[in-house]
Amino acid sequence: MPHNNPNGYDACPIRQVVSKFGDKWSMLILSTLDQSQSGVMRYTEIQRQMTDCSQKMLSQTLRNLEAAHLVSRKAYPEVPPRVEYSLTDLGRSLMPSLNSLIQWALANFEKVVVA
Repeated sequence: MPHNNPNGYDACPIRQVVSKFGDKWSMLILSTLDQSQSGVMRYTEIQRQMTDCSQKMLSQTLRNLEAAHLVSRKAYPEVPPRVEYSLTDLGRSLMPSLNSLIQWALANFEKVVVA
């Protein structure tokens, strides 16, 4: 990854990929979906797990994760509408790495955040 070439930096695959899920809400949504027993969650179920995330931010983040092909959205033609979210195969393939990062964060929380 060349640091002296702004175009090379912008085109860096790591930077481009991590920008799709590297924010705190995306990682929490991915982890929440991964930990659900059925692997499928409705919007309100996700929202209940993430009480400090606004509805606007949750909706926006879910849309971004869907656009990045990490989360699947399935809407049912019912009244009231029912929408379910789940990890895609690509999203599931990310989880071992993300879970490793979560374990590292738990083990090093005191050193990194509290210090």
